[in-house]
Amino acid sequence: MTAALSIEFDTTNPLDTVERLAADNDWFVDRPADDEVNMIVEGSWTDLHVSLNWREDLEGLHLACSFDMKVPLGRRAEVSRLVTMINEQLYFGHFDIWQSDGALMFRNGLLLTGGAEILEAQCEALISLAIEACERYFPAVQFVIWAGKSAEDAIQSSLLETQGEA
Repeated sequence: MTAALSIEFDTTNPLDTVERLAADNDWFVDRPADDEVNMIVEGSWTDLHVSLNWREDLEGLHLACSFDMKVPLGRRAEVSRLVTMINEQLYFGHFDIWQSDGALMFRNGLLLTGGAEILEAQCEALISLAIEACERYFPAVQFVIWAGKSAEDAIQSSLLETQGEA
């Protein structure tokens, strides 16, 4: 005779940690559902819309960070080329452009399989990586969209490291 054991993990929803982190940073936060948190983070160039979703069945946290802009239809091919070049530079996460409406966003995820609970430092790193990537590459995207530059010119401008402040 075989006995089956059932182990039930009492995990905290990782979005509770995200929500606390947002409050600590004075970011606008909205929690429309148990599995979703939306925030607005003020960036240097534009406001960033950060959305985190928890998939309990996958034990995965998904982050999407979008700019407050849409890529015009006539510049989508060149911005797509730029996104490919940017993604080659990234260690974590990636940028996507939605062909249906021209939305540009940074996406990343974190698996918490086996009942692992998220640490505040992990949450902070996930969000910080998104904000840093968006801040770093926003000017390159603008360079392609509004200045009509090539993806190559734009990526070169974003790879320059500046020192000090003007």
